[in-house]
Amino acid sequence: MINVLIVGVGGQGTLLASRVLGAIASIEGKDCKLSEVHGMSQRGGSVVTHVRIGDDIAAPLVTPGEADYIMAFEQLEALRWAYYLKEGGKILVNDQQIMPMPVITGAVEYPEGIYVKLAEAGKEAIVVDGLGLAEEAGNTKAVNVVMIGALCAIEGVDYDVALEAVRRSVPAKLLSVNEKALELGYKSVKK
Repeated sequence: MINVLIVGVGGQGTLLASRVLGAIASIEGKDCKLSEVHGMSQRGGSVVTHVRIGDDIAAPLVTPGEADYIMAFEQLEALRWAYYLKEGGKILVNDQQIMPMPVITGAVEYPEGIYVKLAEAGKEAIVVDGLGLAEEAGNTKAVNVVMIGALCAIEGVDYDVALEAVRRSVPAKLLSVNEKALELGYKSVKK
């Protein structure tokens, strides 16, 4: 069984990312349960999606300390949800900072040293230049698919399976950008 927590802020495509992972599971003949938790997504707040893949999944929610992977589309979200990671799990972090409203208004400061804090907590972070790779693919909104590509490479998902899942999940008019984003994300961590 693989447990993935996808975390980001509103508008980053966490829901599409979960659907792509669901399509991968379907192609591979595995059971998959998804649960979407919408925070204040329209105001740039946290959005969390739980994805559980295996032979027979009963419940859709990943519990704290159970996630094999946390796929964070933003640095602060990686830190905020790190307690969900199990021992030996990995956090894939898009190396981007999106300022939440309290930071924008000056009420608080954006935390410094997020990667240091993750390391001090014993969390292995794999940093991906998701935004840069999405720009290279042709659309900054493709960060989510870049991160899917990175996760698939790390987990050993066959590239053609991941590509077929993207083709099943993305509208035709956005397909070429997302195919390139998947490829760039896959290659970014593939040895």
